[in-house]
Amino acid sequence: MRGTKPILLVEDDRVDAMTVRRALRELKVANRLDIARDGEKGLAFLRNPENELPCVILLDLNMPCMNGLEFLNVVKQDGLLKRIPVVVLTTSREEQDKVASFNLGVAGYMIKPVDYRQFVEMVRVIDLYWTLSELPPER
Repeated sequence: MRGTKPILLVEDDRVDAMTVRRALRELKVANRLDIARDGEKGLAFLRNPENELPCVILLDLNMPCMNGLEFLNVVKQDGLLKRIPVVVLTTSREEQDKVASFNLGVAGYMIKPVDYRQFVEMVRVIDLYWTLSELPPER
């Protein structure tokens, strides 16, 4: 996606996580994929100084412990983390989830397709966007 920085996937569904990993591999995306199983684990990962900050966060909304919107709220208020682009990958078609996500500063909101080929195409679009996008320098 962008250089060698990792991608952080915050996703509680193991099948969806494996599908993302498989799609990235199929598209030959070289970035390492780190996975956190819920928002709390995602925050712990991001706040651990031993972990490299990701180039992008792929975020599910419907998770236990801390859902995606709660995670977003914390990340976007943190001076160190708020510039990391977040793309929501969810099954939620709820208008309130879309509005809340964009109000919290997401870079994109995508509905997970059921069909694997469509899923790969969606990941290809995300990869292309973040490969071409100009990001501000890190602090």
